[in-house]
Amino acid sequence: MLGMIAGDGLNQRQVGFNLFLVGFLILFLELACIRWFSAKVIFLQFFTNVVLLAAFLGMSCGCLAARRTTNWLALFPGLAVMTFTAALVTMELYTNWGFAIDVGRQASPQEVFFGTEYRNPDLAKFVVPIEAIAGLFFVLIALMFVGLGQMLGRAFDAYSNRVAGYSLNIGGSLAGIVGFSLLSFAQAPPAAWFAICCAGIAYLLHQDKALLVPRIVALVVAAGFSLFYTDRSGIHETRWSPYYAIDLNKSNGEIFVNTIGHQMMIPFNDSGSSYSLIHLLQKHSGGPPFKDVMIIGAGSGNDVAHALRFGVDRIDAVEIDPVIQNVGIHQHPDKPYQDPRVFPHLDDGRHFLRATEHKYDLVVYALVDSLILHSGYANIRLESYLFTEQAFQDVRRVLKSDGIFVMYNYYRKGWIVQRVASMAKNVFGCDPLVLPLLYSDTLASSEAVGFTTIIAGCNPRISNAFRERGKFWLSSVPPENLLVNGFDKSPDKTAQSGDWLPLAPAKLVVDSEGAKQSTSDDWPFLYVSGKLIPDLTIRSIILLGVLGFGLIYFFKPKGAWQPNNRMFFLGAAFMLLETKAVVQMALLFGSTWLVNSAVFFTALLLILAANLYVIKVPSIQLPRHYAGLLTLLAVTVLVPLDAFLSGGIVWRYAIPCALSLGPMFFAGVIFARSFRDEGNPDQAFGSNIAGSVIGGLTESFSTLLGFRYLLIVAICFYLLSAWMPTRGKC
Repeated sequence: MLGMIAGDGLNQRQVGFNLFLVGFLILFLELACIRWFSAKVIFLQFFTNVVLLAAFLGMSCGCLAARRTTNWLALFPGLAVMTFTAALVTMELYTNWGFAIDVGRQASPQEVFFGTEYRNPDLAKFVVPIEAIAGLFFVLIALMFVGLGQMLGRAFDAYSNRVAGYSLNIGGSLAGIVGFSLLSFAQAPPAAWFAICCAGIAYLLHQDKALLVPRIVALVVAAGFSLFYTDRSGIHETRWSPYYAIDLNKSNGEIFVNTIGHQMMIPFNDSGSSYSLIHLLQKHSGGPPFKDVMIIGAGSGNDVAHALRFGVDRIDAVEIDPVIQNVGIHQHPDKPYQDPRVFPHLDDGRHFLRATEHKYDLVVYALVDSLILHSGYANIRLESYLFTEQAFQDVRRVLKSDGIFVMYNYYRKGWIVQRVASMAKNVFGCDPLVLPLLYSDTLASSEAVGFTTIIAGCNPRISNAFRERGKFWLSSVPPENLLVNGFDKSPDKTAQSGDWLPLAPAKLVVDSEGAKQSTSDDWPFLYVSGKLIPDLTIRSIILLGVLGFGLIYFFKPKGAWQPNNRMFFLGAAFMLLETKAVVQMALLFGSTWLVNSAVFFTALLLILAANLYVIKVPSIQLPRHYAGLLTLLAVTVLVPLDAFLSGGIVWRYAIPCALSLGPMFFAGVIFARSFRDEGNPDQAFGSNIAGSVIGGLTESFSTLLGFRYLLIVAICFYLLSAWMPTRGKC
């Protein structure tokens, strides 16, 4: 029967459509907010889980407020404009008013965040901790999602077939992730994302007879808010890749990503001699030119341009970001990507290492620092899986017998350099050369470091040259290095215009525990000083937890109320399952945005399959499905990730995918079966989403436990959910 719903004026078909539409809008808006606020709120890109958890919290609060008279969806236009304005004001204060943000005391950090150290807090007019900024936007973004959550809760209450309604909602979420992925592929700007969101919300407001003129104006302003950031001078070109907001300064070739300086396209004749260093050392130590070269993090092409000057036959230039690669192909002044010896690859570096069968004389990690998290679900960055012992083993596999592995970057802290050097020694069996620029006899774990080159592998030619001939001299003007042998003790510097700097291997002095902690595919946290939860993370968990509980208390149903404990723990556990799936698939298939989208799409498909199973099989025994779920989780905990890094396609891909994604089906069956029999679906779903927020905060324990043992926490959550009684229908 499609009879009218009392009080709402909507029939079952219309309510079902609303469940689908709200599912679409919530997921689409969530992804849009993660992208936009990460780009426009300074340093929030390192804490994208704040935006994700805020979206979940807002949904939870809205479901809990489903039976309240206040229409929170009608408040969305004003809340959106207020939140976007806060982002604009924050950026203005930071850019023009001496406003500094302290990100975990980067002078002596427990976790290093590249790009956060440029403004000295001691000299700033105002200093605000990043956790305060995160807390502000955590609340504002959560409030934006309350209206959609309230609409979702009311629709669940009104739809007679509980599991079918949930399936419609999941179908909308699937459409949301597909839609946003297509826009990401097309590199559509934020105005397109938010126009879609605001159009959907306008439809819901019109349906509710609440689409008044002021709200229409506010929705138009919110949809076009990103246009306030548009440069009118023509000097800057802004494009949105699936990872960043990329700003190219066409006057000097400087590239900013998410408001942080990232790289600069430099003509070979002007600057950038450090890109030539490994080729100069090879040449002047008596070695032949490198013929087959892999450059991971090729970016806009500086490393490629320099390698081409030294007689290479082939360069595999691997870059993860399509816009940065495209900028280099079309706008680098030296046109390195136009050379027929260069083969550009748009791929994750670790995945390319695992997939290629080619052998190389030289593998280069070229300024590999992503400045962003892989997703809001896990505290890993795009390059995290490049800096593990297993990744270095992949490099060793693709190197020729006398091949060389080079890494260079502004590593910031000595313990990071020493950690990388120690892992290289463990994998290759030989001491790497560590060349700080500026030169220093020693490099201690506790000291700050600048640009540093690490040369690994067991080819002794370069190390013997340093031992026999002393320092190597490098000019800041690349062409000048082609005219002299840098190992000459007294290069004729009078005829040259560049500054000449000495280089020699530094002796590593270990004076902190951070240098002794290696990274692995299970614990891929290169920039965390040890197996610990950083103080910044602890403060953030406490702050977000207090704010979250405060909002839950504000929106909870009036009168005596107790959260649905079973649904709460199911939500917390499932969030950790998603986290594990994200990191596992990133390792297997690469940390690209496409892999990320595919993981979430597959998770939603598994939930939908679980719903259909519950509809078709009404007499489901929960203990059996709990047993299947816990068995799969136990196997995943007991079997290490690197067990699947070799072998055939079944062992290498099929089995780890089944172990990562299989538990989601069992978890989906348990949730759908429990949700079907709940007396108050709005409260049950709200409790479940609130649990997801707790699960997201619990993910922070991965820096202490690693990802395998983080699943033990998920197992505990599932055991607690099984122990909690279900609530029958009213």
